[in-house]
Amino acid sequence: MGGTLRVGIVGAGKISGQYGATLSRLPGLAVTAVADLDPERARALADQHPGARVATLPELLAADDVDVVLNLTTPAGHAAVALAAIAAGKHVYGEKPLAAESADGLAIAEAAAAAGVRAACAPDTVLGTGVQTARAALESGAIGTALAATAFMTVPGHERWHPDPEFYYQRGGGPLLDMGPYYLTTLVHLLGPVRRVAGMSSRPRNERTIADGPRAGTSFPVDVDSHVTGLLEHEGGALTTMIMSFDIWATRLPYIEVYGSSGSLSVPDPNRFAGDVRLHPAAAEHWTTLEPSAGYAGAGRGVGLLDLSQALSEDRPHRTGVDVALHVLDVMESMQASAYSGSSVTVTTTCRRPERVDGVIELT
Repeated sequence: MGGTLRVGIVGAGKISGQYGATLSRLPGLAVTAVADLDPERARALADQHPGARVATLPELLAADDVDVVLNLTTPAGHAAVALAAIAAGKHVYGEKPLAAESADGLAIAEAAAAAGVRAACAPDTVLGTGVQTARAALESGAIGTALAATAFMTVPGHERWHPDPEFYYQRGGGPLLDMGPYYLTTLVHLLGPVRRVAGMSSRPRNERTIADGPRAGTSFPVDVDSHVTGLLEHEGGALTTMIMSFDIWATRLPYIEVYGSSGSLSVPDPNRFAGDVRLHPAAAEHWTTLEPSAGYAGAGRGVGLLDLSQALSEDRPHRTGVDVALHVLDVMESMQASAYSGSSVTVTTTCRRPERVDGVIELT
């Protein structure tokens, strides 16, 4: 497929602003329609893109000038919108997680394969210079054989800054399903898929209070565990220790570190596209910062759609494939199952490790 990839956006909530800002400056992409339950929000987003119009969901799905549906609904709505887009013959790119449950994620993957369309899923932060430079260092043998890793996401909770945070604490949310995709997708890119997990989790508070915005002071129930810790065994043998938490006020823990037979590698925040990659060879006295050597420079949320567009043109797999997203969802569900059962769980899915971005690609 050549030419411009025409994008229809479903969901004009908070994250849509970041996508909109990126899509407006990337080549070969054009937003043509926006649908949202709130017409005013849809209009505000459409106005950022010359020629874009407000549409109902059925109108957007039936439109001839929409090639791919960008699904920015809340997690509970991901599967329904994705399946409807696929049924309409559209490619689909969704926010993470792929779905609220693995069964729905599998349905998306199978429907896309049967329809001959592409299904893709965030995060695309893994395509930035941070994770891609770290991967290039690993593949160059900079720390020898990867033996272990740590991954930590520890914050006090999204209700401190988000005006409508309830969905983060409902089915499909929590620190694991909300932030876990960034960390687990990064770990898949660096160390490959996961074959076994062991997890524990807790819910220290059954109620949260919104701290900012017009609804400040409003309390709401917590329906999911808000602190999750686990161990991951990768298919290549490396072991990862992981903590995902909405219950930690402050920390000095790293984001992700990988430990090898001849050194250590510090990986920047996987929720961002760039950041310092630091290397500590076994014989060195200090950490050194690596120059970016791979990935999209100047990227923002939505660069995965650029990769999808190019993959369609080049007839190659896209790097935000549904197989990775489904595997990540399965890993997270397996961690939850392990936490509830008290036993380790074998992960039933696997995935293709996406190709590394070749060199640094500058985006203006």
